[in-house]
Amino acid sequence: MESTSTPPSASSVPSRISPDHPGVPELFAVLAYGEISAFYRLAEDARMARTLQGKVALASMASAEMAHFETLESALTARGFDVYEAMDPFVRALDDYHASTAPSTWLEALVKAYVGDGIAADFYREIGHSLPVEVAEIVEEVLAQTGHSEFVVQEVREAVTASSRDKDRLMLWGRRLLGEAITQAQFVLARREALTELVLSSYGDLNGVVALFDRMQEKHSERMAVLGLA
Repeated sequence: MESTSTPPSASSVPSRISPDHPGVPELFAVLAYGEISAFYRLAEDARMARTLQGKVALASMASAEMAHFETLESALTARGFDVYEAMDPFVRALDDYHASTAPSTWLEALVKAYVGDGIAADFYREIGHSLPVEVAEIVEEVLAQTGHSEFVVQEVREAVTASSRDKDRLMLWGRRLLGEAITQAQFVLARREALTELVLSSYGDLNGVVALFDRMQEKHSERMAVLGLA
């Protein structure tokens, strides 16, 4: 899902961060664990699909997530890092997020695939303007749309149009996804100094980071509206 967020003005943002900034490998590592987690989650959620088309759609999205993981693995290896050791500090936060937002229905799985992944993508794209070009290109590549979003949108819109009960439940579900995602992002930033410094370098101070989360909420509302959940 493409982000249309407006980055901070050039006058308010420091120059691009050094490629050797210690937060860069941490950024790659948290993205890598996010991608491999998404792979397993999508593959598992595909079993709830009501149709063969649905199974294939989520399976294809899972395949794309694995390809993204491999890109990040290569980027970390090129910098002299072991991908598994690098990912380890982020396992708890991301596992907790997925455990607290495990879908119980097919429609919840679709909304999480569309909205939940979008929340994460918005966060990382927001800091992309200050990353070194070669780092920003990798980040953008692994945040690329995993495909089949049209299927997800059509399936959810048809369901919520037919059932106000489903619509109400999924609106609450979307709010929960956003809340849990922001909570876990804050958890990670509070414990990873280099990654936090990278984000702060992108926005200058904590006020900029607060504004970042505000924009994430705005983009979340836009995605919910696309699904007919406004």
